[in-house]
Amino acid sequence: MNVMEIDAELLSPREINSQVKAAACEYDKIIIKNPNAKHYLIAGVTEDVEIELDGSVGYFAGSMCDKPKIKINGNAGWFVGDNITDGEIIVEGSGGDGAGQGIYGGTVIVKESVGSRTGEIMKNGTIIIGGNSGFMTGIFMMGGRIIILGDVGDDVAESIIRGVIYVKGEIKSLGYNAKLEELTFEDTLELEETLTKYGMDVDDYSEFKKIVPESTRPFYGH
Repeated sequence: MNVMEIDAELLSPREINSQVKAAACEYDKIIIKNPNAKHYLIAGVTEDVEIELDGSVGYFAGSMCDKPKIKINGNAGWFVGDNITDGEIIVEGSGGDGAGQGIYGGTVIVKESVGSRTGEIMKNGTIIIGGNSGFMTGIFMMGGRIIILGDVGDDVAESIIRGVIYVKGEIKSLGYNAKLEELTFEDTLELEETLTKYGMDVDDYSEFKKIVPESTRPFYGH
């Protein structure tokens, strides 16, 4: 494997992103040392490349990416994986608000807990949270799936249009247009396949609750 290492200690986010985009055309893997929780890292990368950040990142990490596989060996700030269209982002620690906001595809994984509004206005793709997720998780969700292994806060799936949310822990309250639906055997198989792939296997998949839209046209009629 052809690997490049970038020391981000003295570089600005713009300089880091410029070097990453140039290296992504030539290298199979890029390792970024000392990201030091800087904001807007790895924005707009469209190459099929592995990128590993050896530390925590700030806001909008991995925003608007297509294809790369990004691993963050620390925590992430607000809006990790914002508007990605394909690829994979794995956060080994915790995340802030809006994880996976607006994604069109790909996978965003946060191994520990996150803040509020996870998966807001997401269109497709998969978001997996290993811990808890805050209020209004899945607000205005238009497609895709969210899997929460811990608890979820108030108004989950507020104004959901399409998509599905699976919650293993407690649900504080459902939002407008959200309802619980019976978990099927096919759902448990899908959950097991997905979570096992990322080393997040659980003991009893039948404990998941399934949240879906009550109507696909909730803002029309009665």
